[in-house]
Amino acid sequence: MTDVPNFEDLPEVEGMPKGCAWGVFDKEGKKDVYGTLNHLTPGVVKSAYSELKEGVSVSLNWPLGAISTPGFGRTPLKHKILSFMDTPAKVHSFDDELEFNTQSSSQWDGLCHYLHQASVRGYNGSRPTKEGLVQDYGNEDHEQKIPTLNHWHKRGGLVARGVLIDYKAYADENGIEYDPFSNHEITTDVIEAIAKRQGVQFKPGDVLLIRSGFTEALEDLSGAEQKLKMASHHSCGIQSSPDVAKWIWNHRFAAAAGDALGLEAMPSKKPDGSDAAFDQVHLHLHLLVLFGMPIGELWDLKALSQKCKELGKYSFLLTSVPLNVPGLVASPVNALALF
Repeated sequence: MTDVPNFEDLPEVEGMPKGCAWGVFDKEGKKDVYGTLNHLTPGVVKSAYSELKEGVSVSLNWPLGAISTPGFGRTPLKHKILSFMDTPAKVHSFDDELEFNTQSSSQWDGLCHYLHQASVRGYNGSRPTKEGLVQDYGNEDHEQKIPTLNHWHKRGGLVARGVLIDYKAYADENGIEYDPFSNHEITTDVIEAIAKRQGVQFKPGDVLLIRSGFTEALEDLSGAEQKLKMASHHSCGIQSSPDVAKWIWNHRFAAAAGDALGLEAMPSKKPDGSDAAFDQVHLHLHLLVLFGMPIGELWDLKALSQKCKELGKYSFLLTSVPLNVPGLVASPVNALALF
């Protein structure tokens, strides 16, 4: 979309920080619920299909139960098997029942996940509530008043060009040592340097993927060790600042995702280098609330890294389809990279 203003030219919205894109994607007086997915025009999507050359696909989905004790008090996966031999039918057949938190593994943060704390408003001025997000049969939000993830299905899911920025490989090759379970920051200067090294040129509508090695470090730990690391809520990631948000917006990305706990380094850092409070998550505020840009977290990017290195190509066709549950706040990504 060529008519989208740059960050510095976004009109002011009363009570919101600089760089608020509310209303930018509205059409014919109807409030938008898709945010930066609007960059995925038919022309952009058609161009993304040109990435298909090899007939190879890579799953970007970490196992649902990969974390024994998810952070922030989230429920771990519970998998129940039902046998029809235990029913009056008495046939040899099985069903599954799953119970899990949608943010316990590879997932999308939808636009209702995080709100502007002072005004308790979400993207485009929406006011999601705990009660309003429960949309049982016959009570669905057909008018799209709240920007929940299930609305993606009316767009046909997400189909885009994905680009991998392999920070872990870059760090390994350049002797950069860091703790994935610290708030080690990946700056935009480094992202641009890696993109140049990999031969990647960003395009409007791209989905930006950042491999930090967080999930790989986590899966090597015991359950008890995982619990300890997750309880700290510390994670490496993209530098958390309004300037980085500006860089992301001005590149016209459709979405941003990574293998880290929260995409951005958590907790963010104060100017003096000390840890900020956990409500100072600049990218969650700017991307989810102000831009309407979904955030992907805990994606499995190791196999993708290997395939990109093998092919010498760090762009690909990316598909993702969230669960189709009315009122959905977050979802497993169900994502594939196709070459």
